[in-house]
Amino acid sequence: MTRPRLHRNVVALGLVSLLTDFSSDMIYPLLPVFLTATLGVGPAVLGIIEGVAEATASLLKLFSGAWSDRVGKKKPLVFAGYLLSSVARPLVGFATAWGHVLAVRFSDRIGKGIRSSPRDALIAASVSPEDRGRAFGLQRAMDHTGAVLGPIAAFLLLAGAGLSYRSVFFLAAIPGAAAVAALLFLVHDPGAKPSPPEGGFLLGKGLPPVFRHYLLIVSLFTLGNASDAFLILRAVDSGVPAAWVPLLWGAFHVVKSSFSTHLGILSDRWGRKQLIVVGWILYAACYAAWGIVEGAAWMVGLFLVYGLYSAATEGAERAFVADFVPPGMRGTAFGWFHLTVGLSALPAS
Repeated sequence: MTRPRLHRNVVALGLVSLLTDFSSDMIYPLLPVFLTATLGVGPAVLGIIEGVAEATASLLKLFSGAWSDRVGKKKPLVFAGYLLSSVARPLVGFATAWGHVLAVRFSDRIGKGIRSSPRDALIAASVSPEDRGRAFGLQRAMDHTGAVLGPIAAFLLLAGAGLSYRSVFFLAAIPGAAAVAALLFLVHDPGAKPSPPEGGFLLGKGLPPVFRHYLLIVSLFTLGNASDAFLILRAVDSGVPAAWVPLLWGAFHVVKSSFSTHLGILSDRWGRKQLIVVGWILYAACYAAWGIVEGAAWMVGLFLVYGLYSAATEGAERAFVADFVPPGMRGTAFGWFHLTVGLSALPAS
């Protein structure tokens, strides 16, 4: 039996994610090398930059999600977040000190913090429960497709056209602007009755106990996570040429984009819990191997398997959030989910 088409909002938001990650991943894989080779700073500074940026984004995801529930509209916050990131991101091309990179990443992550929870709530509101895994899987697949195109474009501009890192950063403004335009004209807010929360809503009052238990489990797992930027440095230290880092990053996202939709559908049929557990086992195996093996071939293989972990868990974890809470609290619930993941990952950054 042919499954019905997904709501246009899901496809449109997927396109916005594709273009945004096209822009972001023309820049992000190059930042570790740019910081160390061009600005002369070490991995510890990279950890500070990523930690501050992600912590800021995580806090804003809670507030923006709760506010979107309160006013009953998601698109204005989603638009504001994408616009801020698209304007700020290319400004890293002007950086002459690591503090400048911190400021740009801080602004970029503020934008992500504003948009993420309302966007996920908008996706959940646009599909039936039996299609949630499929919808979030498609959004993640298109997100990662952009993350494939971005590094390829960066590689061609660096190795083929001979442009500098800074020139590549400036050119990343083009897909970012296209993402904002796509959101403005293609995504429509279905609207919802405003749900003024009870007192203490930012403390999670009113959220079901099963959702709180889910957050605790996710938090414990995420405490063992680390920034992917460190994995890039590990690959370079193990023999992957720095010029090939964008291609390695792109291959990692090819795996995620190829499997995210299919594994999202599997979560609708087989069960989200089972799929998430399998993904977490893959994650543990990859990190154990990263601490043992050496050589470029091993690094490439581990990044590909690591992509399967992401494809299995990213969409299913988000769909699980929507399964646990009523529609009027989904923005708040997604805010708590993103806050939990972000702050739990901070110690490892």
